[in-house]
Amino acid sequence: METDRQIDNSIYETYGDRWYTAYDDPVALLRAENRVKFPWILNKLQAMGHSGQQILDVGCGGGFLSNELARQGYAVTGVDLSPESLRVAKRYDTSGTVRYDVADAYELPYPDRSFDVVTAMDFLEHVDDPARAIREFSRVLAPGGLFFFHTFNRNPLAHLVVIKLLEWFIQNTPKNMHVIELFIKPEELRAYCAQAGMEVMALTGIRPKLSTISWNMLRTGIVCPELEFALTRNLLLSYMGVAKLGP
Repeated sequence: METDRQIDNSIYETYGDRWYTAYDDPVALLRAENRVKFPWILNKLQAMGHSGQQILDVGCGGGFLSNELARQGYAVTGVDLSPESLRVAKRYDTSGTVRYDVADAYELPYPDRSFDVVTAMDFLEHVDDPARAIREFSRVLAPGGLFFFHTFNRNPLAHLVVIKLLEWFIQNTPKNMHVIELFIKPEELRAYCAQAGMEVMALTGIRPKLSTISWNMLRTGIVCPELEFALTRNLLLSYMGVAKLGP
């Protein structure tokens, strides 16, 4: 989707160890979200017969998902356009097994059918042509492979909550960290997957637990360590899913 506002992906070059330590920044929300994303992904991997397989984590950033999957025994390759983010990810890889490569999601430097699983968490809303990226993910997936994703829905409520409320209430939220025009409706994502030969098998929404949001957090703009997210049937804000490539 075309937009006059350019998303600012350069901010991820500046985080350094703040990927893992900052609370005065939206990256703390991402860490809190990941505490509910990890178990869902692991459960789906096991339920769909994908254990101990080759995984490609696209747009891996500071390595939250890559490093967790490696700790669970998966063979993981993480890719990102930010060399600095990859240096942080490698430093926090306690397994010492993750391969980290600088790579463009539109032109992945791997042969066809190289991976059993591709993940793209909080990534598709950062590219101008998500359909093209998903076609490339399909290319490197083996037949029957899985594609996991998390992104944001495009509607007025998501614009208010995901963009404006963060700018108003969370310290150090950069301008154009997200732009509403790049958010993706679930039916659009289903269509992109179908065009790439994949069928979406499951979707779930993610929302913050209101009981874990303190007034002090809203007052200071600092994310409290106790903040939690939960799965929900409602896909209005953000949603996570898994698609399967055909034989």
